[in-house]
Amino acid sequence: MLDLEQNLRDIITKAFRIDVSHPSIIVFDEQSPLSRRLATAYRDVLTNAIAINFDTTTPDAIRADIDTLAPGSLVVLVQSGSFRLNEFRFRLELFNRSLAVIEHPHLGRMPEEEHDIYLDALAYDEQYYHAVGPWLKEKIDRAKQIVVSCEGTELVYDGPFESAKLNTGDYTGMKNLGGQFPIGEVFTEASEFSNLNGTVKLFGYADADFHVIVPPEPVLVRIENGILVEAIDAPESFTAVLDQIRADEQLWVRELGFGLNRALTRNRRLTDIGSYERMCGIHLSLGQKHSVYTKEGFPKRSSKYHVDVFADVTTVTIDGEVVYKDGTYTNA
Repeated sequence: MLDLEQNLRDIITKAFRIDVSHPSIIVFDEQSPLSRRLATAYRDVLTNAIAINFDTTTPDAIRADIDTLAPGSLVVLVQSGSFRLNEFRFRLELFNRSLAVIEHPHLGRMPEEEHDIYLDALAYDEQYYHAVGPWLKEKIDRAKQIVVSCEGTELVYDGPFESAKLNTGDYTGMKNLGGQFPIGEVFTEASEFSNLNGTVKLFGYADADFHVIVPPEPVLVRIENGILVEAIDAPESFTAVLDQIRADEQLWVRELGFGLNRALTRNRRLTDIGSYERMCGIHLSLGQKHSVYTKEGFPKRSSKYHVDVFADVTTVTIDGEVVYKDGTYTNA
């Protein structure tokens, strides 16, 4: 049964190791039912928090309240869209102040029937995340080959791979404390994009409005030397995405993401791509943009596209060992 307050309390006390009575700030809006529900729950959990309605408060007043917090204190952002105090994302300004951040953006994208799914996905399954995440990272970082298999297809990554990154609520040794929630992901990419070849079926993808689109049948795509070269019998909504990317840059396939969040599945979806990205399965990115990994010839400033797509996976193997099968990780 959904226990939203317990989910939030676990994030704050277990992942962030912050006492719920510590001075904190909740910045929220009331533009969507989900933002109102989540903001109310945070106000109930954080007993010594300043609650600020973004739509009725000036940026200077918000900064003045933030200035009262000591480094390491918590700021929660509950947003129907995305807050900005200036040209930079609000979260980045908070990180620059050495504050911990829990960010919930784009809540207005989720219709009512998805609200409980989103709130379930906030559950902090510490034992699971801290077991599966490092287990995957260790295998990825020494992998010679990763194979993503769908029914009748194989997408083969020949290693080596970039050092895998964890988004599992363990912030030990990290510069910034926190980020966007829900969490649950391990991601990497091939060190050399030419080492990625094969075919894969995609059950979903993001459109230009950052909404998850799921066509009636998975889309079969062919990838050669790290570039998507063919989408066979693709629906118009997907070809429109590909055409938009092609107009500015090549259809590189960059991120290889291992989503861990068991509240989000092939059939238990969220409309917002940034939230659904953590679904328990495999996602890839199309386009030459990736803010984490630096590659020669892929300038961060001019790279435009990072479009998430979701593989209709049956199994994933790393150096011949099955690590994902039938919707779950084999050591979960």
